[in-house]
Amino acid sequence: MQLHTHIDVAASPQRLWSVLTDFRRFPEWNPFIRSIQGSLRKGAKLDVRLGPPGGDIMAFKPMVTRVEPGRVLAWLGVLAAPWLFRGEHVFRLEPLEGGHTRMHQSETFGGLLLPLLRRRLEVDTRRGFEAMNKALKARVEGEPVPSALMP
Repeated sequence: MQLHTHIDVAASPQRLWSVLTDFRRFPEWNPFIRSIQGSLRKGAKLDVRLGPPGGDIMAFKPMVTRVEPGRVLAWLGVLAAPWLFRGEHVFRLEPLEGGHTRMHQSETFGGLLLPLLRRRLEVDTRRGFEAMNKALKARVEGEPVPSALMP
């Protein structure tokens, strides 16, 4: 199963990347990924706390699988074992004309628990992606993050 969202931002990929990877400031603006700690290098483990607005907070420790500054950030999260449940989260920045950027946020899920979690992922996780996308756009473009997006 794959979820995919995107949003166009009036900023360069480098500007968007600088906000997207400034993990210590996530609590100031990010309504979905509440915090990330760890190093931005392939193979590093991150400590991530996330949850959609109004939803439960989940903590997990994914491994960074791709870091291409200004282009791609990806990690793989596993619940107990990859065959049980896994999710690969990807942020991909696509340059557009006029110095703008399209940010794609996606996650591919798999494992035996997927049928039990599918509905929650399709509704709550999608809502979280969309709230984060809107908040990131506001943050990067210098607008206040709408309070309705924050938990």
